[in-house]
Amino acid sequence: MASTQTFKLIFFVPVSAAQACKTAIFKAGAGAFPGPGGYTECAFTTKGIGQFRPGSNANPNIGEVGKLEEVEEVKVETICLGRDVAKRAVEELKKAHPYEEPAYEVYKLEHGF
Repeated sequence: MASTQTFKLIFFVPVSAAQACKTAIFKAGAGAFPGPGGYTECAFTTKGIGQFRPGSNANPNIGEVGKLEEVEEVKVETICLGRDVAKRAVEELKKAHPYEEPAYEVYKLEHGF
């Protein structure tokens, strides 16, 4: 029997919107740990400062076009069991995230080393 591919989803979000984004990705199936304990909603969150300068065609949720903005954000890391879960989690993240272009990364994980 083939094992399920595992992906890591990482995203950055303003502190005020972090819980809504986590709720959305967890409903999509992200954060389920593949062990016998049945853990769900697993994530690691780190606080930091994000920065960006909205371009002339931007419609920023925070800040102004052309002005450098710094925002207290969190970096959220979680796992997704299967490509379909990872895709659904990203789709739901984009719906819940307040930025017009949320920053996120998805990595395929290798196991068995």
